[in-house]
Amino acid sequence: MEELRFNPSVNTQRHQYVIDFVKTHKPKKVVDLGCNDCSLLRKLKFHREIELLCGVDLQSNSMKKKMHELAPLPTDYLQPGASPLSIELYHGSVTQKDARLRGFDLVTSIELIEHLHLDAVERFTEVLFGYMTPGTAIVSTPNVEFNPLFPRMRGFRNSDHKFEWTRAEFQSWALKACGRYGYEAEFTGVGQAVPHLHLQVGFCTQIAVFRRLSRGGGAPASSGDAGEIFSYKRLYSVSYPSLCDNNVLRGCLVSEVLHWAYQLSRRRRTEDGDGDDGEEGLGHTEPDRAETEPTDEFEESVFDGEGTHGWEDVKMTSRGQLESYRQGRCVFVPLHRVWSCCPRIRDLSGSLARLRLFIADDPLVRLSQDGFAVVLDEGEEVSEEEPENTNRMDPACHHAVEEEMWESL
Repeated sequence: MEELRFNPSVNTQRHQYVIDFVKTHKPKKVVDLGCNDCSLLRKLKFHREIELLCGVDLQSNSMKKKMHELAPLPTDYLQPGASPLSIELYHGSVTQKDARLRGFDLVTSIELIEHLHLDAVERFTEVLFGYMTPGTAIVSTPNVEFNPLFPRMRGFRNSDHKFEWTRAEFQSWALKACGRYGYEAEFTGVGQAVPHLHLQVGFCTQIAVFRRLSRGGGAPASSGDAGEIFSYKRLYSVSYPSLCDNNVLRGCLVSEVLHWAYQLSRRRRTEDGDGDDGEEGLGHTEPDRAETEPTDEFEESVFDGEGTHGWEDVKMTSRGQLESYRQGRCVFVPLHRVWSCCPRIRDLSGSLARLRLFIADDPLVRLSQDGFAVVLDEGEEVSEEEPENTNRMDPACHHAVEEEMWESL
């Protein structure tokens, strides 16, 4: 029989199934039971609809080897997410209860239950559905009916497997759990054989997706527990920068304001003939005129609450807009021009008044006395160099995760 191989590997297909589910259903709290070396967590951290991402495993060494790859990258600080993200890893058994993992939107258990003895599977079932009570759970396990397609395989797919279920056995366990704890399940899988054998042997990996019913079919097993239970040891915890943090938001706004103030100031110097002749040397492409021209809405709101300004050397655009101007050795760039030129600034601040409030006390920004303009010293330049690409890592840090023999086929 010709050796059967999968491309991509079955392990990659399992992870992709979870990722596709996250993209579609956008759970905010996700925990991976039996996270091993955190390979699935390292993929899920890029999906910022998730706000809390946890992993649990009994083998702490596997987690410790890779857990620091869950830390934020430099790009996460340069472009913070709109929502917060916290990642936590716990050392403990999935047959034990811990109150910190109750009520999650999604629990994943990928190729885990076959490593448990059958009596431990019963305790795991109670902990997962009766105590943790997630909105959704994804459980995968090998399909023993598929094994004959691997000609060199003898016994189970892994020496640590305590059992491998047929499709009927897996579905029997799942439906029993549904009836007891108030869930419904649908069955699928990944790793498909050639079409004419699929009906006979099914998927290489079988998957059950459990969804909690609004009215459960049975009382949770934890209903009689007294107090909260904390049986896991937390190994790792990290929080990502997000725009929900006012300090992070202020930093983003300051960076954008300084960049655009410099661009507008440089454009004015170029137009007046007392600066560079063109765009050469700029670290950023000159924005399109269509993008930088304020809309009528901006024009109408420019002077709301501002009063009138009597500077004689203020330059007016053809549309009646105040432009950047010079007084002495300082260049004044009206804050409303900065706000109207950059969609990101408008999105982050929401209003001109809120933008002024955010940056007014920041030591990197100098505003005019009335807060109307950003003040730059003549010749002052904001660094236009592209940041070093610190997102590149030594390839040795990304060596392939060792998979079970059958997973790489």
